[in-house]
Amino acid sequence: MRALHVVKDRFEQSVHGKRMCMECHKDFGEIPHRKGALKVSCVTCHEELWATAKKEGKTKEFARLGVVVDQIEHYMKSIHARPSREDQSRTNATCYNCHDAHYVYPPGSAPRAEWHMSIPNVCGKCHSAQRVEYLDSVHGRLVSGGNSAAPVCSSCHTTHDVDRPKLDAIRLVITRNCGTCHAENLKSFSNTYHGQVTTLGYTYTASCFDCHGNHDIQRVSHPRSKVHANNRLQTCQKCHAGATAGFVTFQPHANTHDYARYPYMWVASKFMIALLVGVFAFFWTHSALWFYREYRDRREGKSAPHVAMGDLPQMQGKHFSRFGPLWRLAHLVFALSVMMLVLTGMAVLYGETGWAKFIVGALGGPRVAGILHRASAAIMLGIFFVHLVYMASRVVPRWKLSDWFGPDSLVPNWKDLSDMIGMFRWFLGTGPRPAFERWTYWEKFDYWAVFWGMAIIGGSGMTLAFKETTASVLPGWVFNIATLVHGEEAILAAVFLFTVHFFNNHFRPDKLPPPDVVMFTGTVALEEFRREHALEYQRLVQTGELARYLVDAPSHPMTLGSRVLGIALIVFGLALLICVLVGFIGSLAA
Repeated sequence: MRALHVVKDRFEQSVHGKRMCMECHKDFGEIPHRKGALKVSCVTCHEELWATAKKEGKTKEFARLGVVVDQIEHYMKSIHARPSREDQSRTNATCYNCHDAHYVYPPGSAPRAEWHMSIPNVCGKCHSAQRVEYLDSVHGRLVSGGNSAAPVCSSCHTTHDVDRPKLDAIRLVITRNCGTCHAENLKSFSNTYHGQVTTLGYTYTASCFDCHGNHDIQRVSHPRSKVHANNRLQTCQKCHAGATAGFVTFQPHANTHDYARYPYMWVASKFMIALLVGVFAFFWTHSALWFYREYRDRREGKSAPHVAMGDLPQMQGKHFSRFGPLWRLAHLVFALSVMMLVLTGMAVLYGETGWAKFIVGALGGPRVAGILHRASAAIMLGIFFVHLVYMASRVVPRWKLSDWFGPDSLVPNWKDLSDMIGMFRWFLGTGPRPAFERWTYWEKFDYWAVFWGMAIIGGSGMTLAFKETTASVLPGWVFNIATLVHGEEAILAAVFLFTVHFFNNHFRPDKLPPPDVVMFTGTVALEEFRREHALEYQRLVQTGELARYLVDAPSHPMTLGSRVLGIALIVFGLALLICVLVGFIGSLAA
């Protein structure tokens, strides 16, 4: 025996209120009813009605019916639509296990809100243990207190796409659903490595419920909260077995705009913004004025050597040797390692972009990308370290104090400042173009910028790579600073290299068509050397040392191969620049 009573007033308020009983209960067509199984097909009914609406051109009038059919399609792929393991003659849950068919109310209605609050009890009919945990959680207590805005089961697990939480796709959905209520926390979480990997579509790093729990979530101040100060280390150790006390002070939701709570992040962010704005404002202005002046001079036929030296017949067709084989090899390997670092690093930093997901997927996932990133970092730092050893063991002891600021030194001096001022005067047409020695002021900047980059990017990268070691001696909030400056400094380095550095060496009117292959062949045409480094040329002529540096022009195959390699690297660099700018602009819009 079962109750057949339906409350007339309540039923008439539902979305099915105008339907006749026989429209659903089609197998009961006579009295007394024939014996047999109850057959009510919610799916067939809605699909037939929607097909009729489309046939009659009434899809706008019955738009909600289209939504229901779409939900049916999602339900059919869910775990609820699959056969029950205990009784395979039925599904895990069908429509009327969750919905009371007589009392389905339209969205926005008061009865609908009341039904929403009852969802934990509906789900609890099958998931009783989870219901008990939920009712004792911060979410459950809010619902019990009558807060209709509090999340219920469907708020996290979705309504019709429900599947096993162990599946990657479902973990990603649940994480996004947390952001429905906790948008600011999801945004700050997405700025951490955990969140960046999650944004890329992978779930092997910690997500919201890995730290906060799932059905038994408590407020952070609650003694049973998994992220309470007394429990946080054990929570971290679930993934980081060697986690030390320093992990406890890591702030997964730190941001750069709340000075009161995260002053160190606020200060670091403002410093990096000022650094980026200052560097690009100066050098992009420098490049734009330089391009304009050289372009105008070439158009007017004024491009000519700045120091007139007598033409020596024996020097015709000769090249000047600027870089030896080891320096050229180091530059090539360094450039390739930097480009790989930009590719793998920016793909993680801007994981929400389509290009990042494609690149990481093509590489085999974030783990492989991480291995390539660290390997490239090791190569880059290795070259830098070898350079330091070389400078310390061979160059420095041979220099006298007077040589530190001599014409062959890369140490900045007052002449560099004078040359820079002179260049701006030349840009604006108020003075002649300065004549340069062996190293120009922009070449010295490129050289010393690497030291800054190695300290900031390399130091922060090592901090993040060796988490357990770092946390054993430093507080966890250092990871927040390291993550911020590592990404911001990487943006600075990448954009500077692929705009300013490329312009200085390849895209100036006097350098066109690109590329300049001096770093591949090691030599430069004597006429170009005389134009670009007039003071060094004059000094070498006066001391009779010029002949030591004169070599034959590179062979045709060497020149062709160098040009192909140079063009390939420039194209790759510009492609990386576009990707970085797309990610950066997208992050600003978000």
